[in-house]
Amino acid sequence: MSTTHEDPPVPEGGVPDELVPDELVLAGEFDTPSRDEWTAAVDGVLRKSRRITDDAPLGAGVEKLAWTTPDGIRVQPLYAAEDVEGLPATGVPGSAPYVRGDLAAGHVPGGWDVRQQHALADPEAAKLSIMADLECGVSSIWLGLGPNGAPVSSLAAILDEVLLDLAPVVLDAGPEAEAAAEAFLALAADKGVAGDALLGTLGLDPIGLRARTGSGAPVDSVVPLATRVAKDFPHVKAVVVDATPVHEAGGSDAQELGFSLAAGVAYLRALTADLDVPTAARLLEFRYAATGEQFPTIAKLRAARRLWSRVLEASGADGPGQAQHAVVSPTMLTRRDPWVNMLRGTVSGFAAGVGGADAVTVPPFDSALGQSEPFSRRVARNTQTLLIEESHLARVIDPAGGSWYVEHLTDDLAQAAWAFFQEIEGAGGAVAALDSGLVAEKVAEVQAIREKGVATRKTPLTGVSEFPDLDEKPVERTPLPAPVERGGLPLYRPAEAYEAYRDRSDALLAEKGERPQAFLATLGPLAAYTARAGFARNLLQAGGIAGPEAGPTESAEDVAKAFEGSGTPVAVICSTDKLYDERAEATAAALREAGAAYVLLAGRPKEPVPGVDGYLFAGCDALAVIGDVYGALEGEK
Repeated sequence: MSTTHEDPPVPEGGVPDELVPDELVLAGEFDTPSRDEWTAAVDGVLRKSRRITDDAPLGAGVEKLAWTTPDGIRVQPLYAAEDVEGLPATGVPGSAPYVRGDLAAGHVPGGWDVRQQHALADPEAAKLSIMADLECGVSSIWLGLGPNGAPVSSLAAILDEVLLDLAPVVLDAGPEAEAAAEAFLALAADKGVAGDALLGTLGLDPIGLRARTGSGAPVDSVVPLATRVAKDFPHVKAVVVDATPVHEAGGSDAQELGFSLAAGVAYLRALTADLDVPTAARLLEFRYAATGEQFPTIAKLRAARRLWSRVLEASGADGPGQAQHAVVSPTMLTRRDPWVNMLRGTVSGFAAGVGGADAVTVPPFDSALGQSEPFSRRVARNTQTLLIEESHLARVIDPAGGSWYVEHLTDDLAQAAWAFFQEIEGAGGAVAALDSGLVAEKVAEVQAIREKGVATRKTPLTGVSEFPDLDEKPVERTPLPAPVERGGLPLYRPAEAYEAYRDRSDALLAEKGERPQAFLATLGPLAAYTARAGFARNLLQAGGIAGPEAGPTESAEDVAKAFEGSGTPVAVICSTDKLYDERAEATAAALREAGAAYVLLAGRPKEPVPGVDGYLFAGCDALAVIGDVYGALEGEK
């Protein structure tokens, strides 16, 4: 007799839910809440924290948690299946509209193209750096030449040991792009690389050059080389559609997308004089910025593919999919506490990979400081290696697909970007919109929003505007040549304003032996003033201003006595609202009597406090406060 136990056969489609015991269902002991029940629960939490009033209507708390992007897109704290009903179909990977990627199998299993940027002026140093990267996991090279790196004449020496049929080379030579392209094709011929084996991108982009510098060759200047590439080099791309100048100027995601469509259409119009639409589209590679805003970056790359597919459909073609190069935003990197840049690069690279970019560039963490060292370049390439080989991001096709939030945000971005694209086209196209100042004007509006967010610290910069360390050990790097003055869209780096104050503080420290200071006039016991003193110190240190404190005090006289030996004319009163009611006015008067020329208060009282010049509170203009303190220290207030 057999003693083997055999399980009963499983019905086709699995076991019906009603036949599975509750104890075996993860959520079996919980009721499924309705959306109104969830909304009411959220409202209740926000009522307890006094963020909404007791009589606020249903949904007021949820709306409080929602936020608006620079594109005017309202992002909700919760998305459900009903939120994506009626959205356009995303299709399947490898097919129009390519939202889910331009490859049927995605980048499984090897991962996307790990592309490292090289922009060294010394050809020998560039060669050594490139070979080190290729030997340690980098799969393609983004090479700066001419004003962006080594002389074009040194191209052959730099790429002498590079196998051009195995490692794609992407050229970036600015106004010398055509000369660099010709040198690259000549080098391939000299090396005996067959035309159908050569890999790379020639980097022709007069529109992107115009966006950066204010001038550039006509769009149709790309046609002769592009036509030659289409005929003889099936795996080489000729033109880069670079949208990153819009991002670097402070533009929004939708503006970046809309501009890329307009530039891409301009190139298509020029190329299709000699080529059919699919062939012309095959010659283009699109370049987008990846940022620490993880989900917007994912949605932007997905929306970009959908939008370009729509352009090709309107042009009478159903492909190919958009070739994407995602670049971790260099303007996002900071000079202060540059180690945090590793985190920024990791999150941005993660978002680029999940978003389906074909190639991803993660810059070294010290690239904002000067010439990167081998260690930082190793960290940059290993960041992507870890994402691909250990986190296995490339083992899932379109891992963000199906997320109700991502799908909704993808559609929202596509709609906003298409509207901006139409606005540019209505102004005469990408070149005309750049020359007329339309693009600069629209981007400046978003930049102003970004600047306000950074100034008020609602857009925090870790290590710069939040949690700065005045005693951090500087990271020294060999300075890079002075950047060429941009004549086109401006370069906006969010951390720059705070870092300028930190530089000012360092200069004063070197000159006088101490940093600028603002005395923290702490009222009451430690437990009473710690929170606001910590807030004030954090804000002031973002501008390089030290904050010695009085410590526990029992009266206004105690505070004034402690202030007398501080050697600074600036004082910041710190304590609780209760103690402010009891002592703030008297303390301000005592501080004035002791020599304080500028008195601030940490908090936002309902009524102005006599003798106080200004207030520090969450959401205040921190840069303005820091500037006022420097003015007071220099006798301007």
